[in-house]
Parts: sequence; structure tokens; C-alpha cells
Amino acid sequence: MDSRRRKNASMQRKLQQLRSVTNSSAVNKASIIVDATRYIEELKQKVDGLNSELGTAESSISQDELPMVTVETLERGFLINVFSERNCPGMLVAILDAFEELGLDVLDARVSCEDTFQLEAVGGESQENESIDAQVVKQAVMQAIQNMD
Repeated sequence: MDSRRRKNASMQRKLQQLRSVTNSSAVNKASIIVDATRYIEELKQKVDGLNSELGTAESSISQDELPMVTVETLERGFLINVFSERNCPGMLVAILDAFEELGLDVLDARVSCEDTFQLEAVGGESQENESIDAQVVKQAVMQAIQNMD
């Protein structure tokens, strides 16, 4: 008999907690449970809506989030800086391929690609290559990055 009272008291406490969490004004068990079910469904819809918004925001960021590329002309070559808020696998290889296609030799480079991507490279023109300007180098690097996707 005593254990039955404890179980009933425990059940009443849990129902009251459920009632307060779900802001239910119901008094009987069935109504409290129905209100809790509706509350859970509302929460599921909110979560789905937020996940949908987050997915949309992430996809629009990734499309608009091109790395910042600057190219400065040096006496015999270029100083190329590339910075991206996110690291993309293959970005370094794509950029180095673009240098090779342009006939630029990498004379010095510093790269960091943990969370963000940063590249600072000095590229020198090959002897047999025609003269190219900084804008051509920048366009080639940007094109190589865009073609990764």
C-alpha cells in the first residue's frame, strides 16, 4: 500500500513537471499528455525550420564566400596572397596548378590550412615565358579556386 502511494505521488510530481514545462492548463493525466504531445510536435517543427534556415544560410555563404586574392608585381615576378575563412581540401593544389599553367615558378611560399586557408607565395616568371601581368595571375588563381567546386 505504501509503495503504491509513493508511485502515485511520484507520478503526480512528474505530471506536474510535464504540465509546467509544456505550459499546459490541463488537470487530468490524458489532457496533460495530449498537451505535451502537441508541445513536442511544435518543438520538432521549430527545429526543422531552424535547420532549414541554417542549411539555406550555409549554402548561400559557401557560394558567396570566395577567398580574397591579392597579387602585387615585384621586380621579377609576383607576390600572391590568398585568404579564405574556411579551408577547402585541394585548394593549395588547384592554386599551384594555376601557377604551373601560367609558367610561374614558386620561389618562396608560406601556407596555413588548419581552420582557415592562407597562402603567401612569391612566384617568378620562367625564362621562356612571355611577360604576364598581375591581373592575369589573379584571374587564373580565382578561376582555379572556383573550378574546385
